Amino acid sequence: MRWARLGQVFNAEQRSSWMDSYAYVPTAYQIDEERIRVFLAFRDKEQVGRIGWVDVLANDPTQVIEFSREPSLDIGRVGAFDDNGVTPLAVVAEGTGLRLYYAGWQLTPRARYLLFTGLAISTDQGQRFTRLQETPILDRSPDELILRSGAHVLKDEEMGIWKMWYAVASGFVDVGGKQVPTYHMAYLESVDGISWPQKGKTVLTPLAPDEYGFGRSFIRKKNGRYELWLSARSHSKNYVIDYATSADGVHWQRHAGYGGLDHAAEGWDSQMTCFPSIIENKHGTFMFYNGNGFGETGFGVAKLVE
Repeated sequence: MRWARLGQVFNAEQRSSWMDSYAYVPTAYQIDEERIRVFLAFRDKEQVGRIGWVDVLANDPTQVIEFSREPSLDIGRVGAFDDNGVTPLAVVAEGTGLRLYYAGWQLTPRARYLLFTGLAISTDQGQRFTRLQETPILDRSPDELILRSGAHVLKDEEMGIWKMWYAVASGFVDVGGKQVPTYHMAYLESVDGISWPQKGKTVLTPLAPDEYGFGRSFIRKKNGRYELWLSARSHSKNYVIDYATSADGVHWQRHAGYGGLDHAAEGWDSQMTCFPSIIENKHGTFMFYNGNGFGETGFGVAKLVE
């Protein structure tokens, strides 16, 4: 399995007051035969993220068709869990609409930020999303106190259940003078994709001492097995996309040097690759991802070639 980089696709580049910089955590959904809609968070001048989208051609996703002029999902009201930013995590079709699972950012005086998971609904292919509720669907719990986010969600039609893989913070570590959570990956199941248990099963832990967490990753179920493209965070490589497989979605085998996407030799993704989102269509299998600076250089795309 090897990915060929197709190049950088889009950067915010001061396009509007709410889309001033960054284009991070690409979350792709194919809305029709011709078009892939990539949901992203864009930052304003105060570094607060709002969710919008970029449409690209399904047969050549380096080509931008159009992008949103207004946020699809704005920040929450003051005091809410998402009052300082929202970031897309997963988009899942349900009935005639779309579900957007998203991260809500909240700042505190003593911790740099708290992250919990919300849910919003769209009936117009993601032009606009409306919150299901103003509180998280994945909130803090006695065993998972600091962070329950970075989620990828699947609706398993065969089993009739919803499945979530998400990040759980277990403490903090100093990285370059900044306080950063250290976290593992946990797994949950739900009958409706809305109500989830308070504690997940740990399915993947960082490879200490270098690794210290996992960002939003991507999981798919294909031919009866699960594939995971992992946003692995480490002291030595910042973020890099690794690959793992599983028979049940719980017990994972990582494949070092195979199936992932390492840093490029130079350019916009030479220091970091992270937050993959994969679309498979009749034109091929495409990975949308961020590069340097967690999306400061925008997002790009690679194509599976073998």
